[in-house]
Amino acid sequence: MFLYMLIFMAYHSSRWIPRNQRLKFQIVNAVFVTLVLVPQFYVMGRPTSSRYCRQPLLNNLSASIALSFVASGFSVIFTLVDPVPQSLWASYHAFGLLTCGQGLCTAILTLTAAACARTTPELYYISLILTAASIFSTGVFMVRGGLWLTHRKLVTDPSRNNEQ
Repeated sequence: MFLYMLIFMAYHSSRWIPRNQRLKFQIVNAVFVTLVLVPQFYVMGRPTSSRYCRQPLLNNLSASIALSFVASGFSVIFTLVDPVPQSLWASYHAFGLLTCGQGLCTAILTLTAAACARTTPELYYISLILTAASIFSTGVFMVRGGLWLTHRKLVTDPSRNNEQ
């Protein structure tokens, strides 16, 4: 859910900027995309990352890189399009479910791959960082969802009672 949160933050941050200057926000967007992708590509390019590890951490990192590219596309589109079409929102939320599943897989694979810390240290530590980021962002969205539920107005308003 880390990538889902980055898109969410890019969208809401760009709404503070006037419409005619949102193209300048793409520089900030490019910096965040670089900060997310460069460490992953660095670890994937390391010769130690191809060593044997019991868990498929390298495959998981490949999936994370692919999802990072999709997330960068979403963040560019969401910061430039106003209003955002409902179909794009739906695909964004489907992407959120996908990143939630990927974050869960990353957490499970990383927690069961303690022996890989000796054989593929960079790969293990980037997986550990992605796990922590996923857990943190999931917690943020759980708190946000809980706050949304507590502040939501109930539909069962007594003034709307049509029975007589």
